[in-house]
Amino acid sequence: MTLAQACPGAQQQTSPERILNAPLDVLLAEHGVEVVEVEAESGFTGGTFARSDGSLLFVRPAGRPAAEWEITARALLGRALRVALPPLPAPFEVTEVPAPRG
Repeated sequence: MTLAQACPGAQQQTSPERILNAPLDVLLAEHGVEVVEVEAESGFTGGTFARSDGSLLFVRPAGRPAAEWEITARALLGRALRVALPPLPAPFEVTEVPAPRG
């Protein structure tokens, strides 16, 4: 999974416990996350992009298991909000890609 840019100006108002335990649809709605589903390579489990207005776009690969999306989305939300979460289980990892300078 990739994180294009952390959510600018995000404040740590959400606890790790909330990110790990609240219903995912509720968390995404609370933070105004737009989710789009796309066809993707088998190794891609999801990604996010923080828009210049601070809103988040999550990319969900089509046809992947729901449990995988739960792990991915929660990890991406935690990273975007700068909330420290426990390490992801293998083989998952978050790769942060710096925003292009322009």
